[in-house]
Amino acid sequence: PAKVQSALLEAMQEHQVTIGDATYPLPKPFLVLATENPIDQEGTYPLPEAQVDRFMLKLKVGYPSKSEEREILDRMASTDPNLSVNAVTTLEAISEARKHVNDVYVDPKIRDYIVDLILATRSPADFNLKLGHYIQFGASPRATISLTLAAKAWAVMQGRTYVIPQDIKEIGMDVLRHRVIPSYEAEAEEISSETLVASIFDAVPVP
Repeated sequence: PAKVQSALLEAMQEHQVTIGDATYPLPKPFLVLATENPIDQEGTYPLPEAQVDRFMLKLKVGYPSKSEEREILDRMASTDPNLSVNAVTTLEAISEARKHVNDVYVDPKIRDYIVDLILATRSPADFNLKLGHYIQFGASPRATISLTLAAKAWAVMQGRTYVIPQDIKEIGMDVLRHRVIPSYEAEAEEISSETLVASIFDAVPVP
């Protein structure tokens, strides 16, 4: 519903919620995690592009592995399932990790590469890509920010203090698949946003 979407938008953008005349700041760190069922749309409300754009990443989660599914069976196949969870980190550790991400170095050539990737989603012809009629909406400047932050975080996970082009390629699809909106013509030809993003990564020169 529109009221719920408005409240979610405020929380995601301004990190606060308003109830009546009172506004409450949200705790830090704060994140929104949403799930999407690609099969059953009945009873759901599609989010507008502006709200979808505020999600930093869109991950595709497939079926569990054999061992994971066995664990699901062991924990849940009961009239009194085991729903307990154990903490794997602390707020302090997350805050410290965020500081490490902020300290990661991004070379100016890498920054230009990120900007070129995003610009290619809006003006593919400038990069010798014949995709303009397949893209209804390209990625916004928010995608530029998200791709940079995600690449820095990925670099930290690889044990580095600097970003390389491969970091951007590794995490880029998760950042862009929900931000590059295919046109009706693309949908008619079964060309997905992932196909478009992959073509852009192949075409934009790597520094």
